[in-house]
Amino acid sequence: MADLSELFKLISKPKDNTPAGPAEYIVACLGNPGRQYENTRHNVGFIAADQIAEKRGFKIDRLRFQSLTGEVMIAGKKVLFLKPSTFMNLSGQAVVEAMNFYKIPIEKVIVIHDDVTLAPGRLRIRQKGSDGGHNGLKNIIYLSGKNTFPRVKIGVGDKPHPDYDMADWVLGVPNADDRKLIEEAILKINDAIELIVKGDLNEAMNRYNRA
Repeated sequence: MADLSELFKLISKPKDNTPAGPAEYIVACLGNPGRQYENTRHNVGFIAADQIAEKRGFKIDRLRFQSLTGEVMIAGKKVLFLKPSTFMNLSGQAVVEAMNFYKIPIEKVIVIHDDVTLAPGRLRIRQKGSDGGHNGLKNIIYLSGKNTFPRVKIGVGDKPHPDYDMADWVLGVPNADDRKLIEEAILKINDAIELIVKGDLNEAMNRYNRA
């Protein structure tokens, strides 16, 4: 007869809500680890990741692929979310490691990142493109050898004058008005990601590039 105490442990063990099977998509949310960077312009990708995770009821807290990771089903696909811990300029190390592990093509990697060329709170979704001067994108393109991945750009606004140091700007915290606009934009990203995973990239662009 089975030991009743062991049987009770099996019955009472919390269920693992991680979806079964390999990941089919990666959503790489770019930012810098560390409390000092939490609310900065450069970390809106991390903020978006946390907001999506809260809305969809999963956690991004498992350390893998030089990232905090979490998995969730979106539109019938298992999606791996990454918050790279490599710091922004080496984001590609985390992304390519996860891609190689799951044998996911670059076209199924969705990158969420800040964009200083867009006004605070504006979204731009693109199927592919250059790095646009963004060091996180630059490293992903360099290490993957391709720029054919979709990206969701979150506008954080440009530096106030040409002589202002760009690093100081992106590592700064937006003022209250800009922060509100950015937060409102981030609320739309959950639905945009679902459209992209469903294969409706054009619909996502039509809907959110005008917002």
